[in-house]
Formats: sequence, C-alpha cells, structure tokens
Amino acid sequence: MIQFTIEDRDGTRQPIEVPEGINLSLMEVLKASDYNVLATCGGMALCATCHVQVLEGLDKLPPAQDAELDMLDTLPDADFDSRLSCQLRVEESLEGGVFRIRGAEQ
Repeated sequence: MIQFTIEDRDGTRQPIEVPEGINLSLMEVLKASDYNVLATCGGMALCATCHVQVLEGLDKLPPAQDAELDMLDTLPDADFDSRLSCQLRVEESLEGGVFRIRGAEQ
C-alpha cells in the first residue's frame, strides 16, 4: 500500500491508502475520495484546477515536465512546491507525502 496525507482547503488532514500498481494519478484518487477538485481538463495538464501544494515529500517526486510547468506559471498562487495532481502518478514517490489541495472547487 502507498500511504500519503491530503490536507483539504479548510486545513483538515486525512491519510489516504492506495494499493500499489493502481495506475492512477493523484487527481483521480482525490476525485474518487470525494475531494472537491474541479479538474476541468480531465488530467491533460491544460487547466491547473487540480493544483496541490506539496507540504512534505517534494524531494521524492519526479520533476515536473514542461506542460505542467507552463500551467503552473499561469497561477498567481503557485510556488516552488506547487504541482498539478493530474501529473503525479500514485507510486512509491508519493509515500509519506503531504499534499494540500489548492485548485479550483467544483
């Protein structure tokens, strides 16, 4: 199992456990877990509405690719620890991470 923590917009933290090899993005897990994430483009890195802030574990994540960086550049509140949850695959690199939801609400 891969375990990480989600912090909602109100500061509430909840641990999440996902089976290894599930082949989903963090955005898909958030939506399946009933978090209010808009994810307008459906995971294509075209809208930035699935923006998360990586509070812990940023150094373990794979680097952001150009499309993700381009979208993050459009956000006024993006910072060095911002990522698009649609571009983060649920794999061992997420283990122990803490992610704060920042993107647009539904």
